[in-house]
Amino acid sequence: MMGFWQPVTNLRDYVSQNPPGVTFFLWLLTLAISFICLSSYSYTHTLPNPDTAEDWNLLLSSLSQFQLCVKANTSSPELVLPVPSALMDRDTSVNSTKTPSLTTLRVKVPLAVTSDSNSGSLNYLGLHTALRASQLHLRGNQIVNMTLEFLSGNDTYTCLTISAPVHLLPMSLLPPECPVFENKISPIQVEAVNQLPTASQTCYSLHSMNDPTLTVMLTQVQYVTLAHRTCSYDTFANTPLPLE
Repeated sequence: MMGFWQPVTNLRDYVSQNPPGVTFFLWLLTLAISFICLSSYSYTHTLPNPDTAEDWNLLLSSLSQFQLCVKANTSSPELVLPVPSALMDRDTSVNSTKTPSLTTLRVKVPLAVTSDSNSGSLNYLGLHTALRASQLHLRGNQIVNMTLEFLSGNDTYTCLTISAPVHLLPMSLLPPECPVFENKISPIQVEAVNQLPTASQTCYSLHSMNDPTLTVMLTQVQYVTLAHRTCSYDTFANTPLPLE
């Protein structure tokens, strides 16, 4: 009597008789497919660096949660002295006599500003405020001084002058430098509020736009290291235990 090859029956018998071997084979197959999919994705996409907790997109998004309002208890807008020209450039040098870790940046950021009142054009208008680092989701609780100057004829970008301890700011990837204004702008002192202002207050709303160029991405070397570390953990965590 001739025998018939029955692959389904043979496979079922093998699986029932060798469960540890089959489990290990399926685990290897799943791991191989995961490697292939992850490698394919990495060649067609760039991935954010998970070791970089802060970037400028996060800082601007946190800032846009506030409204900048002229203080209600002042009869007229309070002007702020302009930032000295020596501090208007990117200066990360250490000043040992005054503030050892203070740095001032003047950068062009994707932040739109609109007025909640009929206050006219925003051109040649500057707003100055101070917030705690924690309010901007930065590490620490030091004071961060910020001045916003509006670019003439540009509704999507704002010139931001920010002064803070250097370790608070995301310095690994900076926005472009802000152009120098021909006309000097005297900023108005405002306060950052996240609640409804009074009807008599003049307030400005902030709208941030995510800029992929301001997000720190993984390099190919960093990606390979991260993938190796992740797969090593998965291999250790998911290795099938031998059956007694």
